Amino acid sequence: MFTINTHFARVALVASIAALAGCSGTPTYPPAPAQMADYDWNYLIGPGDSVNVFVWRNPEVSGSFPVRPDGKMTMNLVEDIQASGKTPTQLARDIEKALSKYIQEPIVTVIVAGGIGPFDQQIRVVGEAAKPQALNYREHMSLIDLMIQVGGLTDFAAGNKAYILRTVDGKQQRLGVRLEDLLKGGDISANVDMRPGDVLVVPESLF
Repeated sequence: MFTINTHFARVALVASIAALAGCSGTPTYPPAPAQMADYDWNYLIGPGDSVNVFVWRNPEVSGSFPVRPDGKMTMNLVEDIQASGKTPTQLARDIEKALSKYIQEPIVTVIVAGGIGPFDQQIRVVGEAAKPQALNYREHMSLIDLMIQVGGLTDFAAGNKAYILRTVDGKQQRLGVRLEDLLKGGDISANVDMRPGDVLVVPESLF
């Protein structure tokens, strides 16, 4: 009797493990949309960015200036001007206003070099990616582009259990993605559009 019960216990355990393993390939959350409608997206300057400021006919005021961790920058004749969270055009208009105290009708052009962007527009990858990190969003960036930059998955990743944390209209959503199908199975239908501020979470497999 003991032998029979032990046998059935083992069979039940194996069946349970197999069932769980089978479920591990099934996304847990509603799938992320493969494509999203086009929307107006403008690059915003962030801490750590370097900006080139050109003031027409005033080369002594022009130059390349870093954006400090507090989001402000200091340039010739202008101290502590807010740069983070603004488009290059918006910053140019603000610099023109500040310089108008010293220069008659200044004309300013701002060009971003080595852009990183503000934190709320960066894409973060956490969990079982080969190189978890925060990356600056680029127009039309997709999931496969993101995974190339982070070096793919570790051997312990539950790729098809991964999900994207995305804020839409002030509400956070969890959207399932099939990383294993995309990267190991070559299923291009598993590729989805990314959005600024997305967080990709790659959980660890239990088996």
